[in-house]
Amino acid sequence: MKTIIKKKFLRFSCCIIGLIVLVGCKQSLLNEKNDYTEAELYRPNFHFTPKKGWMNDPNGMFYYNGYYHLFYQHYPDSNVWGPMHWGHAISTDLISWTEKPIAIYPDEKGYIFSGSAVVDVKNTSGFGSLKNPPMVAMFTYHDMKKEKAGETNYQSQGIAYSLNEGLTWTKYEANPIIKNPNIKDFRDPKMTWDAIHQQWIMVLAAGDKTMFYGSKNLKDWKLLSDFGKEIGAHGGVWECPDFFPMLVDGTDDYKWVMLLSINPGGPNGGSATQYFVGDFDGKTFTIDDAFSKDVKEQNGLWIDYGRDNYAGVTWSNISEVDGRKLFIGWMSNWDYAQKVPTETWRSSMTIPRELVLVKEGNHYTVSSKPVKELKNYIAKTINKESIKIDKEMILVDKSVVDLSKLDIQFSLKDLKKDVYTFSFSNNSKNIIQFGINKKENYFFIDRSKSGKIAFSDIFANKISKAPFKADFDKMDIRVIVDKTSIEIFYNNGKTVMTEIFFPDQPMEYFSVSKANTDYTIENLIINQLNFN
Repeated sequence: MKTIIKKKFLRFSCCIIGLIVLVGCKQSLLNEKNDYTEAELYRPNFHFTPKKGWMNDPNGMFYYNGYYHLFYQHYPDSNVWGPMHWGHAISTDLISWTEKPIAIYPDEKGYIFSGSAVVDVKNTSGFGSLKNPPMVAMFTYHDMKKEKAGETNYQSQGIAYSLNEGLTWTKYEANPIIKNPNIKDFRDPKMTWDAIHQQWIMVLAAGDKTMFYGSKNLKDWKLLSDFGKEIGAHGGVWECPDFFPMLVDGTDDYKWVMLLSINPGGPNGGSATQYFVGDFDGKTFTIDDAFSKDVKEQNGLWIDYGRDNYAGVTWSNISEVDGRKLFIGWMSNWDYAQKVPTETWRSSMTIPRELVLVKEGNHYTVSSKPVKELKNYIAKTINKESIKIDKEMILVDKSVVDLSKLDIQFSLKDLKKDVYTFSFSNNSKNIIQFGINKKENYFFIDRSKSGKIAFSDIFANKISKAPFKADFDKMDIRVIVDKTSIEIFYNNGKTVMTEIFFPDQPMEYFSVSKANTDYTIENLIINQLNFN
């Protein structure tokens, strides 16, 4: 009897111990899971993101009196898309941003969709004075009642002005200033001062084309022409155009460049931004023959081949002394933007970039590079002049640098028809890989094992690719990493790939894989950035 009781007691004890162990293990896992808050793990160090709520397209950017102004599509009451406002942030250096109160609210005419803003230095609008020039914003009114009623003309263009450097705005009493000509998708006006033809010009998206308007006073607009029907990629609706002249790098010649976003229809699925290069006579935009051929052969040329750079536009009122064409994009994709695993806020902007127009033979390329102001945040630098890669190796780990905020630059030498792979990884077996497949001629990013991916069936369902044609045995690469994003600039930014990812814990290793043939990493510079 005592033996039976003893056995039952032992079985009971084992069950209790097992339960304690099981609970202990679960508690340990919970503790491990909760080591990082959402902000610590996912909120960027130096890419702009709102304190709370939803954000998408950048809007109305201008520079004035020492400040870069960034406006953006914003819904402060939810982390998914809703009634659109214009959010607002300012910066003195394009890197550190201060969020300001909401700039423009929706009203009885509709939501406030994407648009642009300019500094009316000569007060052509009459809203201000030469001493206190007005900022004038143009945006798309989106009338949800009309859309739900099945009407076509639910989008029109309105303007507002600010006399206190963009802090508050007054809507024009005669809005809308451009009524809808019975076009379903009629939106995203981008204004530019055309100094060459001494006029304000504006381009907006109109379904499968863009429409150009001209004005002398920013209030009265005349239709000039349209562009784009059956030109370029048309896998989705055209959105968020931009249009401006650019000097060809190293010359005194200039061309006009149009940026044009499309959703869906990007080179790797979902949202992306293509571009066109040509001439503008003050009324009509015509792309070059050689550029037209490149567009047809490649089904569009793209400002960024990654999946997470959309609706990007440029700043207005950049001084001639500065001379740069400055750009920023929304760092997400409509395929999954409303599902990403952040709850307090949704979405970030890309690193601001300088666009450069490069001509090689008869071919034009719009290249990108991170703005020079980023170098002011370098806290620590690691240099390695030459590393022969004949085996897989860790180039740097968390004991040396914080891998959540890095600017890495290096060159690859002795490249053959092989695959060259780099990766960021951690002890949770999360890994994001990128590199060059010189066998099949494409750059790539693979985030299929980067951490949280189950929130979307298509977030990590394939490797993203960017094609190249030129034969080369050396390649310059720059990589910007900020917690949950990677921006890769190949060949001085002539090809760019931007993608987001959501690891279970911070990345701990930057590694390089062995190829079938030996090769060399030259001039490896790892810059640790600091934003405290």
